Amino acid sequence: MERTHSGSRTDAGDAEAALRGLFLRSLDGDAGAYREFLQRLSAHLRAFLGRRLFSWPDEVEDLVQECLLAMHNQRHTYQSDQPLTAWVHAIARYKMIDLLRAKSVRENLHDPLDDDRAVFAASATDASDAKRDLGGLLQTLPERQRLPIVHVKIEGLSVAETASLTGMSESAVKIGIHRGLKALAARFAGGAG
Repeated sequence: MERTHSGSRTDAGDAEAALRGLFLRSLDGDAGAYREFLQRLSAHLRAFLGRRLFSWPDEVEDLVQECLLAMHNQRHTYQSDQPLTAWVHAIARYKMIDLLRAKSVRENLHDPLDDDRAVFAASATDASDAKRDLGGLLQTLPERQRLPIVHVKIEGLSVAETASLTGMSESAVKIGIHRGLKALAARFAGGAG
């Protein structure tokens, strides 16, 4: 793929167009297009998941394979009027969440070698309380503010991905983030006094 000087936004658009074209041709029975789609999609997923699971590089390849299998099995659910990468990223996020849940369950089965629980208890409780409080505050926001904040600021999606996932325009996503963060800041300021 030829690199452009205009930045990653064009590269993302090029990737979307190439992947979508190959995928649509594969749905029409073009086996060669499907092979090329899977190769390109694998590279795309490795980059997407690698950025999010940088602490667990060994898990990325297994997760890529799980995503490819899920996408193959769910290919009939793709709506051709929607961006393909939004559909791909949604499936990848669900698989990543499943992995993180499984890791959490496995980690909870292990007893620590040292009995340092008291040292970490306060910080774990504080983090849990903060997460619960943030979730509660976010729930007070209207959906047009809450969803952009959750997807962009917490889950790390791009504005474009969030727009296609929520059906909002990119400018509406940006405005929702701005207004939502402003409302949250006002609530924090009101609660701190």
